[in-house]
Amino acid sequence: MKIIEKLIVIAVLFLSTSCATLFTGSKQSVQINSNVQGARIQVNGVDKGVTPATIKLKKGKDGQVISLANYGYETKILQPETGMNLISIINLFNIFGWGIDAVSGALWKYDQKQYMIEMEPRDLVENR
Repeated sequence: MKIIEKLIVIAVLFLSTSCATLFTGSKQSVQINSNVQGARIQVNGVDKGVTPATIKLKKGKDGQVISLANYGYETKILQPETGMNLISIINLFNIFGWGIDAVSGALWKYDQKQYMIEMEPRDLVENR
């Protein structure tokens, strides 16, 4: 009987590995908006659409670099801050699960779900 109990404990440990990856995934949806409608959104240099838009950002400790550009306006660059994804605490006694969450980026989450980016007309910036 003790062997069955040990197998059950081992099975539960392996089934509960990488909880943040399973429950929240390695990407997070965020809303990007600006005072200029139709501004081009790029994430790490890759086009993702125009404002306003909901985009998926890959999670990770350092986050992603978002840039907004539109003709006649200064390009704005934003790197959203990340914090620890508290769901990963479920892996407290499972180092294997922590490792999977860290590698997948699911150990982290973006602090905000919405970003409002103020863009300035180019001639106003050049006259300062």
